[in-house]
Amino acid sequence: MSSVEMLTYVALGARLKISPEAARSLVRRLRLPCSLSDDGKALVSVDPAEIRYTSRPPHGRASSSASLSAKIEALKAEITRLETTAADHRADLERERERADRLAVELLQATAEMMAAKEMTARLEGEVAALQTGGRAAGSIGTHGQAARRLGHLAATIVEADRRACR
Repeated sequence: MSSVEMLTYVALGARLKISPEAARSLVRRLRLPCSLSDDGKALVSVDPAEIRYTSRPPHGRASSSASLSAKIEALKAEITRLETTAADHRADLERERERADRLAVELLQATAEMMAAKEMTARLEGEVAALQTGGRAAGSIGTHGQAARRLGHLAATIVEADRRACR
């Protein structure tokens, strides 16, 4: 004849020679009925004779310690690998930043040279226009001499601008 008892987790654990936490886990696994006592403690309806529970031998401390040590070493190796990868990425970033800075300087220089070339082009176009209109307006020999000097000056300016652009 089975006798159902109302036991707390502590009492059930003491009967089965397990911890109260293990007793609670066993009660959940077996889905045993529970209720609350007047003092708020959980009471389990259980027939101790029907529970066929054999406690497992405790895990060997040495094996779990060795396992944990192996995991720690693996994690340390992974951390070292990730730190190396991060350092490589940082070095790549620095190289790209320096390259971007150099390109920005080159772009600013090219922009300045382009603006100077545009100004020079506008000035030279103005001088060419003045030479063309000056030669048409007066056909005298003195005007032709002035035009020749201006043309020589214009050629020298073009050569100088070309030399600056090649630097």
